Amino acid sequence: MKRIVIFGTGLIAELAYFYFKNDTERQVVSFTNGQDFIKETTFSGLSVVPFEDIEKHYPPSDYSLFIAIGYKDRNKIREQRFLEAKRKGYQLETYISPKATYYGTPVGENCFIFENNVIQPFVSIGNNVTLWSGNHIGHHSVIMENCFISSHVVVSGVCTVKKNCFLGVNSTLRDNVTIGAHTIVGAGALVMEDCPDYSLVLPDLSGQKVIVKEAAK
Repeated sequence: MKRIVIFGTGLIAELAYFYFKNDTERQVVSFTNGQDFIKETTFSGLSVVPFEDIEKHYPPSDYSLFIAIGYKDRNKIREQRFLEAKRKGYQLETYISPKATYYGTPVGENCFIFENNVIQPFVSIGNNVTLWSGNHIGHHSVIMENCFISSHVVVSGVCTVKKNCFLGVNSTLRDNVTIGAHTIVGAGALVMEDCPDYSLVLPDLSGQKVIVKEAAK
């Protein structure tokens, strides 16, 4: 049985613990966080240890990690912790819900794929990607590393979502669209054309078009 330490002590960490505990044979043994963020010595009934010296408690030869962090700052915080964990020598676990439709196409490390996602054949998903509940990822699409796709998003066929993007609830990408890196697509937006890096895509009030502008870097 694989033994896992979850990075984080927030709501996403609590969800990760629930899913690993109930849907897999992997055993979560502890939580970790940066020393400055630890307020209690336990979380969900398990110990919390400082990430700065996690190797002393749970060496990478015997334990793996899961980074349970959200999309804040265009996923940069989750990306940084992922890279720190790799530098420490840890394998990063991926969770794919047994209630997702998934055909064994490539999925990277530290992915969090919730229930009722439809991932069609020939899709590729990079490292450190979160797919919240109920999305459609169309055939031959590519989701690059450090992306966060919230619920009921439609990514049509042959799309590319570049690194560190956020796709809001009920947003839709038409087929053959490329979303540039670090782009934020707002809830309910319909994206009909390619977007450059650092775009901010928002639906207008009429719902007939979207507004695309450069987001603050």
